[in-house]
Amino acid sequence: MDWDNARIFLAIYRKGTLRAAAGELNIDQATVGRRLNALEDSLGARLFLRTPSGYMATPAGELAVTAAESMEQAALRFQREMQGIDNRLSGIVRVTTSDTMASHFVIDAMRRLHLTHPEIRIVLSTGTEITSLTRREADLAVRTLKPTSPDLISRHLTRRTMGLYATPGYLKERGIPLPGTGLAGHDIVIYQGTVAPRHREKICLEPVTHARVAIEVNSGLMLLEAARKGMGVAELPCHMADGDPQLTRIWPDRVDHYDVWLVMHSDLSRSARVRAAADAIIDSFPQN
Repeated sequence: MDWDNARIFLAIYRKGTLRAAAGELNIDQATVGRRLNALEDSLGARLFLRTPSGYMATPAGELAVTAAESMEQAALRFQREMQGIDNRLSGIVRVTTSDTMASHFVIDAMRRLHLTHPEIRIVLSTGTEITSLTRREADLAVRTLKPTSPDLISRHLTRRTMGLYATPGYLKERGIPLPGTGLAGHDIVIYQGTVAPRHREKICLEPVTHARVAIEVNSGLMLLEAARKGMGVAELPCHMADGDPQLTRIWPDRVDHYDVWLVMHSDLSRSARVRAAADAIIDSFPQN
């Protein structure tokens, strides 16, 4: 099995359909199908069952996953090490973060990077899912969780505070919540459980036992927008909400905290373009 066939096999295994695998690899679906057929013919084994719901690995396919992933790790390690000794201040750097951190910090860092090193091309992805740096889905990540993998380098950027906010109109209609009542009589705006499970129990250290959930979102900007629309009380970063004319701080003395980390793979720490992008992000997070 060569690496080109192995990566197509892995994409089908992970995505479940030829179309999704083709999108992941940025090639056409017909090519994926032909390469899979050629791989199965060369191995003399059926790797997938074709079902109405997608491609399901056969026992032979499950055995092939381990070997294919070993090839993937070797190929990615080779790629990272070659990039790690690249001293050119040009080329692509992939950055991933949340939409709120992108809009408030990272975009400005990338603007300044572009002014200084215009040949560096940034590919920025935003979302709440944890992107794999080991599989080169990104070169740099700005996260609120410190990774535990020994292959990743983490730098603490800052510690931020969060508070509770609502619109003046909402508070005029519903009143200011009383601490210790579990937000009884109030609506709340929270993250979906896959993003922030703690929101199902508390926001800004206050239990939500008696609150009514008005909306669950999977994006920080949507959390902010729902609060601005008066849908309920929301836990928001203070640096983002304190200056917002559409919001009022509730219980100003009540705060919670979160940490922000810059993460990269250790193999990329010597790459000039990755290092330049990392330095630009670091400069956007002055220590308090």
